[in-house]
Amino acid sequence: MDWKIVFSILLGCLLISGCLSNEESGKGTIYLSSSPSGAEVYLDHQFRVSTPGNVSSVEQGNHTLEFRYPGYQNWSTDISVSPGTSNYYAALIPVSGIPVPQEKVPLTTTPPSKVTVQANKEILILGNSILFSGTSFGSDSALLTLYGPGYYSNGVILDRPKVNSAGLWSYSWNPGFSIQSGSYILVVEDGFQTTSDRVEFAVVGGGEVTITSNSFSAARGETMKFSGRCTTGAQNVMLVLYGPERFSGGVELGSLSVLADKTWSFKYTLDNTMPAGSYSMYVYDIPKTSSGTTQFTVGFTT
Repeated sequence: MDWKIVFSILLGCLLISGCLSNEESGKGTIYLSSSPSGAEVYLDHQFRVSTPGNVSSVEQGNHTLEFRYPGYQNWSTDISVSPGTSNYYAALIPVSGIPVPQEKVPLTTTPPSKVTVQANKEILILGNSILFSGTSFGSDSALLTLYGPGYYSNGVILDRPKVNSAGLWSYSWNPGFSIQSGSYILVVEDGFQTTSDRVEFAVVGGGEVTITSNSFSAARGETMKFSGRCTTGAQNVMLVLYGPERFSGGVELGSLSVLADKTWSFKYTLDNTMPAGSYSMYVYDIPKTSSGTTQFTVGFTT
């Protein structure tokens, strides 16, 4: 066997393999994402993937990139692909939205921003503060918009807190007594307004809790009905019964839901072991911004 010929063949194979490897490594990969996600991506007018996704083995050089999504305007741009991985993100505009020149639509070579938000309490009592905090990656600021009843029905921008080097932001809000009770939503967006998160909370206070009974005296075994209104914005009220002996320290009868018309009601059957005497039914909203009470007697009827 002529070892020179064998060596020449092996060397040729290695050179060809090296050339093929170099040629393949010269191609690029593009990672694609959009808002909203699920957009169809066309590379050089050929469908390749739906967002988020990636296209590999893309030839170096100039290419046409296009995003399509039902109900949104199509957007396209020219890109230049080089070896390695590049990231492209497109914020699509609804067809019914305000026309925006294409050059103002953010199509970047960096991953999309991401934001989060949380509140340190679920219920804000009027006059107190609430702390919002979260993260924002890919942007140096966050945009806070509050939605709720009255003045906030169309959304009001509260602040644009800066994001620190760790990607964290925070904002303390104290509206005093100038807002209505009810349900609120805080929406946070990144500085480019391409992604968002939200948190819900309730504002309670500034109203009253009332209570009335269907009778001011009752016999053991009878059922009494208590009812009233809660205008503080609370979703629940608590009933506590005070009276002689075992009721001297108060006995919680349970939490009741406040209806949409701001009313509540409760039926209570007096058992045969209840001591005779005077009783007070005490009601307060949760978390105790207002209260009411009514009195009745047990065992003195004829």
